[in-house]
Amino acid sequence: MADTGLTSAGAAISGTPSFIGTIVVTITASDGNGGSASDSFLIEITAASANRPVLPAALFNYANQNLPAHYTQQNAALGNVVGTDNTPNNNPVTDEGATLGRVLFYDKRLSANDTVACASCHVQANGFTDSAVLSVGFDGGETGRHSMRLGNVRYYDRGRFFWDERADTLEDQVLQPIQDDVEMGMTLTQLEVKLQDVDYYVPLFEAAFGDDTVTSDRISLALAQFVRSLITFESEFDEAYIAANGDPDDFDQVFSVQEARGFGIFRGQGRCDQCHSTSAHVSDDIHNNGLDVATTGDQGAGDQEFKSPSLRNVAVGGPYMHDGRFATLAEVVDFYSDGVQVNPNLSNRLRNNNGTPRRLNLSNAQKADLVAFLETLTDQNFLTDPKFADPFTGS
Repeated sequence: MADTGLTSAGAAISGTPSFIGTIVVTITASDGNGGSASDSFLIEITAASANRPVLPAALFNYANQNLPAHYTQQNAALGNVVGTDNTPNNNPVTDEGATLGRVLFYDKRLSANDTVACASCHVQANGFTDSAVLSVGFDGGETGRHSMRLGNVRYYDRGRFFWDERADTLEDQVLQPIQDDVEMGMTLTQLEVKLQDVDYYVPLFEAAFGDDTVTSDRISLALAQFVRSLITFESEFDEAYIAANGDPDDFDQVFSVQEARGFGIFRGQGRCDQCHSTSAHVSDDIHNNGLDVATTGDQGAGDQEFKSPSLRNVAVGGPYMHDGRFATLAEVVDFYSDGVQVNPNLSNRLRNNNGTPRRLNLSNAQKADLVAFLETLTDQNFLTDPKFADPFTGS
C-alpha cells in the first residue's frame, strides 16, 4: 500500500491517504503451511468540503416536456421524430429517475479519484460535448475519440451508441466510461460500494426506485433517463417552423435571406437531410463520409463507418468529427464541398453515378449560407436550462 500513503502493521492500517478516491485493500491470512485465505474491502477517501447537490423542492419536468408538434406528430416534410424514439419499455423517463440521473451525471464521485464526472466531457454550454479535441480522464490521460454531443440521442432510431456503436443501448453506454481505464477508472462493484455510503443518494434512489439500494443497474437506468431527457427543440429553426404554420417552404417570417438560402442548400443541393433526418436532425445510420482515416487508422464500426450526433447545437459543439479534426463549422462545410475522399466504403449518398466522391463544390457565398442555416439550430434555452445544469454548488 506504499503508493496510497497507508501502511499496515499487525492488525492496524494507518497513515495519511495520498489521494481522494477509493482504495482497494486485500487482507491475506496464512497458516504457515501453504494454506491461505484472502478478502478485499474498500476504503473511501473523500474531501472534507465535498460539494452536495442542490435540488428544487418541486421536481423539474423531464417526463412530459412540452414538445412541439413537429416532434410529436409525423410530418411528411420533416419526418417522423416520435417514431424514432429509442426509449425501452422497461425504462421510461420519470421525473424522479432523471433527477437522480442528473446528480449522477454531474457527480465527480463516479470517478476513481473524485476529479471527473460525465459532465466534465459533456458540457451543457457546448451542447453537451467537450471543447477539447480529446477529453482528459481522471488520471490525466486522453480519450481515444472526441466526445459526442448528447442532444436528441433519444431519437436515434438504431438505439446504439458511441461513434462505433459498440454499445447496444443507452443503458449499456452510460456505464462504459465509468469503467474505462482512462476516463473514470472505476469498477461497478467499487462504484456501488462508494455511492451506497453517500447520504444524499438515499432519498434520490428511494424516490426513483422505491428503496435506497445502490446497484449498477439502477445507476444505468437513471443516467439513461437523464440523457434521454436532453431534448433540444427551441432553436430559431423551430421558431421558424412553427411560425410558418406547418409549411416548411415559408420561413420568411423568421429566417434571414441568407439562412433561408442555406436551408435550401441543406435539403436541396447538399442533400444533408438524407443523413441528418427528421426535424430533430439525427443521423439515420452509421456512414463512411469520406474522411481521410490514414492519420488515425480508426475503423469505427468497421469500414471507417461512424455514427454522428444530432446537428442540433452544432454551431457551439466544435471541434467536429470522431477525432475532432475540424476546429470550426466552416471547415466541416469546406470538407463536404471540396474534400470528400475516395474510399471503397464511401456511403452511396456521397457517390456520383460513376462512383467518384460527390463533392458539393459550393461557392464561398454558398458555404457561408449553409453555415448560417446550421447556426439556426442553436437552442439557447437548452444550453442554459436549469434542469439540465450542474446541481452541485461550487462546481
